[in-house]
Amino acid sequence: MKTIATYTLGCKVNQYDTEAMLESFERAGYAAVPFQDEADVYLINTCTVTGTGDQKSLKTIRRVAREHPGCAIVVCGCLAQREAAMLAGMDSVRLVVGVQRRAEVVSLLEQALATGETVNAVAPLKGAGFENLFVSRHEGKTRATMKIQEGCDRYCAYCIIPSVRGPVRSMPLEDVAAEAARLGAAGYREIVVTGIHLASYGRGADWTLIDAVRAVHDAPGVQRVRLGSLEPLIVTDDFARECAALPGLMRQFHLSLQSGSAGVLKRMRRRYTPEEYRRAADTLRRHMPDCAVTTDVIVGFPGETEQEFGETLDFVRDVRLARIHVFPYSRRKGTVADAMEGQVDEAVKHARAKKLIGVGNQLERDFVSGLIGTVQQVLFEQPAGEGLAEGYTGQYVRVRAGAVPGQIARVRLERAEGTLALGTVVQDE
Repeated sequence: MKTIATYTLGCKVNQYDTEAMLESFERAGYAAVPFQDEADVYLINTCTVTGTGDQKSLKTIRRVAREHPGCAIVVCGCLAQREAAMLAGMDSVRLVVGVQRRAEVVSLLEQALATGETVNAVAPLKGAGFENLFVSRHEGKTRATMKIQEGCDRYCAYCIIPSVRGPVRSMPLEDVAAEAARLGAAGYREIVVTGIHLASYGRGADWTLIDAVRAVHDAPGVQRVRLGSLEPLIVTDDFARECAALPGLMRQFHLSLQSGSAGVLKRMRRRYTPEEYRRAADTLRRHMPDCAVTTDVIVGFPGETEQEFGETLDFVRDVRLARIHVFPYSRRKGTVADAMEGQVDEAVKHARAKKLIGVGNQLERDFVSGLIGTVQQVLFEQPAGEGLAEGYTGQYVRVRAGAVPGQIARVRLERAEGTLALGTVVQDE
């Protein structure tokens, strides 16, 4: 039996795409093996959102070719979409697929092996439709990711993604409902609804993101729904009210910030101000007082001064964000920011990132501490020894208590150890 091993770099969308392609190989008779083992085929799903993503992707391809001579390497994803010709010339690479035609990955590889030539199957993105890639299993058997949207047209100054993911396109609403029902029937308790620019779901159609969330929420067997990253301008009173009316929608909202400085946001070509971001967070909390607002921040964007960085520090503290993912700015050829003056020194970028991470860690500890004494619903996902299990609240706070993986239980949070909450399961009356 032929074997395949997979490796994913980058975001949850990439993880979803990899799993869908792996299942295509398994249906064709391939057996999945760990990536470090010997395999006939190695599928590497690449990332190009940062320079680090490029480097890790290329390093992984070269290492596989060196350690497993005679194998066939399939390279797919964002770096493949961007640098197809270069990747097709690398040792042992037999197929390059971008962010389309992934449903054809097995037949394309078989074509390459039959002819003895490398196949470059990267397709133009102009006019591309939504490619349905269904996944029947997900890690942990408790939470499943469902991609309902692809592409982005924001063209933020720092971001290469619109060039490699293509135009906005959405999974039809009836397919969203059917996929959610299938996942619910398979026993998944929580579904994470995700996309490249999720707030654009339904553009050009008669559906909205709330329509999709409601379809997932109401699917038989689905008990919890969690949203992926959102732009803050999607948060209106109507949006927050609709969210609050769905009891199974988790009260964690990841609103992308990128900077707390109005000047930096303008140079980034983001389409909101710090004040509009604050209003979005306040609106969510007005309708759902216990919700967590989490975010991403880029530090060291071209021209960012110490004063502007200080504005970001003050802003994230003032808005009381529950968790912050911090990224030093990474230059991307082909973006507006790459040609900007005032590129920030790498050492300064990393020093600022370290400082902001420290602030974010404290904010997360403060948020967790604020939940102590409350009763929260927890989906337990993995064993933690001695009759204990760990899982997450609706706000995505990690909890340890006496439970079993797969169980959803109400837990009284009794104390915090850093960002971990410890508690006791409350028996339903």
